[in-house]
Amino acid sequence: QVHLVESGGGSVQAGGSLRLSCDASGYTDSYYSMGWFRQAPGKEREGIATIYIRDSSTLYASSVKGRFTISQDSAKNTLYLQMNSLKPEDTAMYYCAARSGYWYTLRSSLFTHWGQGTQVTVSS
Repeated sequence: QVHLVESGGGSVQAGGSLRLSCDASGYTDSYYSMGWFRQAPGKEREGIATIYIRDSSTLYASSVKGRFTISQDSAKNTLYLQMNSLKPEDTAMYYCAARSGYWYTLRSSLFTHWGQGTQVTVSS
């Protein structure tokens, strides 16, 4: 049973930084992909960064590329999202997700396991 728990959200002023964490359990090998997604009120869920755990290959949405960094600590089974130069438009609920195999995609519908989300609010 795969279980994902996010933490690290909060409120920050524009230009600030936050680091989100996602503790993962249930996978017995490294042949799976994880990602960060976000959803603002009234908007569709958006994929912002994904990583293949086996080789740490990454994919970013253009809206966050250069500002956000996805990474993993395989020893701790933890996924991270370092968010720098935050903007008010980054305000959303942020979700961690996972699925088996190598998936070079930001499509949320292809991910099978989800955390409960953590709120990020950026004020101007």
